[in-house]
Amino acid sequence: MNTDNTAPRWPLWLITIGLLFVVAGVLLPIVGLRDGAYRWIYAAGALMCLVGRLFNRVSDDLPLRVKRLVRLESWSAIFFCVAAFFMFWPGAGATDWLAFTLAGGGILIYTSLMIPRAMRKG
Repeated sequence: MNTDNTAPRWPLWLITIGLLFVVAGVLLPIVGLRDGAYRWIYAAGALMCLVGRLFNRVSDDLPLRVKRLVRLESWSAIFFCVAAFFMFWPGAGATDWLAFTLAGGGILIYTSLMIPRAMRKG
């Protein structure tokens, strides 16, 4: 979440495109594409999310709880990157990368619900 009007917009665009790549990387094996391209799509999306989260700045005038929730969003990108690692590791099964993907998605759902709530409370 970037609420500073002077901050650059490219991290938000990178996060959005990265999340779309992550979704595509998860859906491609479900629809039947199992040639391995989905791994690279997922990994590229996870890396884009991580870079976008690292460069996303938060305004200093926000409440402390909102700042912490925005920092928590960075962990979702880290979980996606760990899931991408397990996609390429030969000793891992499908449940390994799916577990980390679900953990990252759960964090995103939680923060997307709690950030607006914390902003309203101030």
